[in-house]
Amino acid sequence: MRLHATPRDIVTGLIVFPLGDSIGALLTGQFGALRFAGMMALGAILYAWEIPAYFRWIDRRTPDSLPPGRRAVLRTGLAMLYFNPLWIARHLAFIAAFMAQWDALRWSLLRTATLSWAFNIPVALVGNFVIQMKLPLRHRFLGSATFSAIMVVYYALSRVMFQ
Repeated sequence: MRLHATPRDIVTGLIVFPLGDSIGALLTGQFGALRFAGMMALGAILYAWEIPAYFRWIDRRTPDSLPPGRRAVLRTGLAMLYFNPLWIARHLAFIAAFMAQWDALRWSLLRTATLSWAFNIPVALVGNFVIQMKLPLRHRFLGSATFSAIMVVYYALSRVMFQ
């Protein structure tokens, strides 16, 4: 198992995540340089490592020998399990920390994340299906980062909508 991110994944995380978050932050009037820098670091360091590693794990658990329908359901379901309310709450906690909004680091983030995740299920199912079934492994992090950049706009808005 590879314990490091590839240069391609680092650059993807460095650019795509903060751009998506910036759009959401601008829409909610919460843009800030520290938040942008924090999202750059988060994307390039943590997400560039953990997301491709999980996608490799999914590939190992869902061999090509499985029937196509079963493989699609399994791969999409495993991706949905990864990007769950806890992952979203962690992401929202990072945003709050990058903005020095320490009072926002409460258990209510988990409620916000759960509502955000639940309302997003139809879109996430389609997005994760496309990422897992239509993109080769080496392009999945870019696909996921792009989809996540779109979803980060939604998560930033959901922080306001579901509080």
